[in-house]
Formats: sequence, C-alpha cells, structure tokens
Amino acid sequence: MSANVHTAVPLELQTEQNKMNILGFWVFLGAEIVLFATLFSVYGVLGQRHAGGPTQQDIFIIRDVLIQTFLLLTSSFTMGIAIYQMRRNDMKAMIIWFILTLLLGAGFLTMEIREFIHYVHEGATWQTSAFLSSFFVLLGTHGLHVTIGIGWAILLIIQLLKRGLTPVTARKAFIFGLYWHFLDVVWIFVFTFVYLAGLVN
Repeated sequence: MSANVHTAVPLELQTEQNKMNILGFWVFLGAEIVLFATLFSVYGVLGQRHAGGPTQQDIFIIRDVLIQTFLLLTSSFTMGIAIYQMRRNDMKAMIIWFILTLLLGAGFLTMEIREFIHYVHEGATWQTSAFLSSFFVLLGTHGLHVTIGIGWAILLIIQLLKRGLTPVTARKAFIFGLYWHFLDVVWIFVFTFVYLAGLVN
C-alpha cells in the first residue's frame, strides 16, 4: 500500500501549484453562482407570465422530476466515494465510481432531453411565453453544464489510465468533484424553486 494512504496531506494538496489551482477553481465557482443566481432571478420575475400558454401545472411531470433528482443526487454520492477511493490511492476503485457517476449523469441528461421534447409536443417552446423562455434558459444552462461535466470526466478517466494517480491527476479529479457537487446543489434549487413551487402556486 502506498505511503500516500497515511499521509496527513491529501495527494491533491501536496504542491503549492495544486493549492493555487484549487483556490482558483473556487473563484470560478463563485462566478458560476452569480450566473445561476441571475438566471433564478429572471425566472422569479417571469415565471408567472404565461401569455395564455401552458403553465407549470400543465406540463410538469413530478414523477420524472423526482427520478431526475434521484439520479443526480446519487451521482453526487458516487462522486464522493470516487474521491475517497482516490485518497486511499485505489485508482481502480476510483475509476469504477467515476464511471458510475458518469452513467447516473447521463441518465439524468437523457431524462431532461425527453422532458424538453415532451414540453415541445405540448406546445411549450421557449417562444411561447416569458415563463417558458426563462425556464428553458435556466434548465438548459444547467443541462449544458452537466454535458460539459460528462465530457470532462471522460477525458479525466483517459488521463488517469494513461498517467496513473499523481498529484496533478488527483488535483484534476478533486476539482472535477467540486464542479459536480456544485451542479447537484444548483439542481436542488431548481427542484425546489422551479418544480415544487411551480406545482404549488
């Protein structure tokens, strides 16, 4: 077993460069928070402007949204286990949990695409009303981030297989973990303030 398992300092924090890169990514996430806060604010203003088109109660299917939520939150759990296995220096287990995270993320994305197709068939497009414009921009931006995350993780797995677990690859995996957890937190707000609030109001 590698000595890294017992070291007090995690592999991703063992160089000053890595620490600076991780700090820089926290700053980036701060900018992402501002982006999503703006989109939520726009939705908050426009969410009740239906212009005679479908309302939230007309198109939302809570069962599908619950499944999407389960998939994405479970992927956050598997991502946490992947980072735990990384800190145990078990790259094989880490990659397995990474792949499970990717599969759950892909399942979430597939359901979101199906959801959008359903809305369009119901006559709910981004041009229909201010509500739907703000809804599609908010959900589409989150979905785009998930798509980027899946591509990023695939490249990271390839790099891990080629280079092994090093301070550099560990730092990249840790940063990806921060990104993925951030997307899960954003989704909790989407689920609460878009879907649940939309069905109640």
